[in-house]
Amino acid sequence: MSDALIINDAVKVYPNGFRALDKVSFTVKQGEFFALLGPNGAGKTTLISAMAGLLELTDGNISVMGFDVKNSPFDVRRNVGVVPQELVFDPFFSVREALRFQSGYFGISKNDDWIDEILHNLGLSDKANTNSRNLSGGMKRRLMVAQALVHRPPIIVLDEPTAGVDVELRQSLWSFIRRLNGEGHTVILTTHYLEEAQNLCSRIAMMKNGRLIALENTNKLLQNSNGIRFAVEVNSLPEILQHFVVEEKNNEKTLQCIDYKQFTDILSKLNQNNIDIENLRILETDLESVFVRMMNEEQQ
Repeated sequence: MSDALIINDAVKVYPNGFRALDKVSFTVKQGEFFALLGPNGAGKTTLISAMAGLLELTDGNISVMGFDVKNSPFDVRRNVGVVPQELVFDPFFSVREALRFQSGYFGISKNDDWIDEILHNLGLSDKANTNSRNLSGGMKRRLMVAQALVHRPPIIVLDEPTAGVDVELRQSLWSFIRRLNGEGHTVILTTHYLEEAQNLCSRIAMMKNGRLIALENTNKLLQNSNGIRFAVEVNSLPEILQHFVVEEKNNEKTLQCIDYKQFTDILSKLNQNNIDIENLRILETDLESVFVRMMNEEQQ
């Protein structure tokens, strides 16, 4: 399988000295559904802007479908469709006019059949002749997705595509994107909804402070997560056990330990301190717990 995206030692340093990207390197195969995760300020949007040719790297290079971003910017943009975080739309066009205009950027005309298919799959058919400025926030988000897809790019980059949108759009969007991925389109997703990334993506990269801190197959990432997480309802917790706590909600505390021996030791200490356990649940490892643990480890 060929590489759709190659990022090699990407560095971005702004004039004020801020290092947004610090030697980031990874590849994405053609046809992959790939997640790029990290907290706000991790460098994800900077990296997406660089791979789309909207921002010039300080050092390193990026190749998209075999085209160097710096030397072949038009070829790169023709091969990438980006849905940005910000709502960007032209208030003078209807939805259909906006998509026709976007098609024109790539020398594409008479593609109303494809535009109709996009509108249908994104629930925009009844808004086709509505002026963009009269759309709700969720509908504007759908229009941005449609604009990114109108030239049928082999690589689709979704930067927080479902932020602030309703469940109906999420379902229709993911159904459509899954279909495109099944047809061979490469999909790169950033999202704070980690359940989406876990369910959709076969491989995951995690960034923090401009650096790549993890790159792994999703299932392997979950399987290799060290330790046992469990939730326990107690009125109090001895000081000696406080460092096991990773989350608190009222009387329920979520603890993380290394193995079942440590788990039984914790229960024994609770018993020794005469602390009654009202409820106890072993928690299944999910991407959110792995993400939180890895981000915390980077702070240490």
